[in-house]
Amino acid sequence: MSFVKIYLHVVWATKKREPFLKKSIRPILFQHILQNAREKGIYVDFINGVEDHIHCLISLGPTQNIANVMQLIKGESSFWANKVELVPEKLTWAEEYFAVSVSESQVDSVRNYIKNQEEHHKKKSFQIECDEFIEKYGFPIADLPSELKE
Repeated sequence: MSFVKIYLHVVWATKKREPFLKKSIRPILFQHILQNAREKGIYVDFINGVEDHIHCLISLGPTQNIANVMQLIKGESSFWANKVELVPEKLTWAEEYFAVSVSESQVDSVRNYIKNQEEHHKKKSFQIECDEFIEKYGFPIADLPSELKE
């Protein structure tokens, strides 16, 4: 048996950053994402977000990779949300996402950051947050999709 604990902080947005994720529907969507992830063997430690994006702390298992996990979470959640008409418009996620590793010593700090998204975004826009992620983690700006450079 392999023992693996790899934490990732992932962030993804609605397509064109549409503010579809109203406060009233977020708990329903987050609960569904948690349940679906559990059924697929994906460990979601913490999830939260605001109108146009979601933050998630995930721990990868020994046979999982970021691309597959994100496809399973994003693809299934938008399919489900549209099937049950959770939002009046069609919910579509942007193709892009941020994913950065989190050391064990920083897990509580990242949980707290994710937990306080509403307060955080009263002071800072998602665009500023994206710019800070790009700078902090050294993502090459030229390689970023236009959706993340807007």
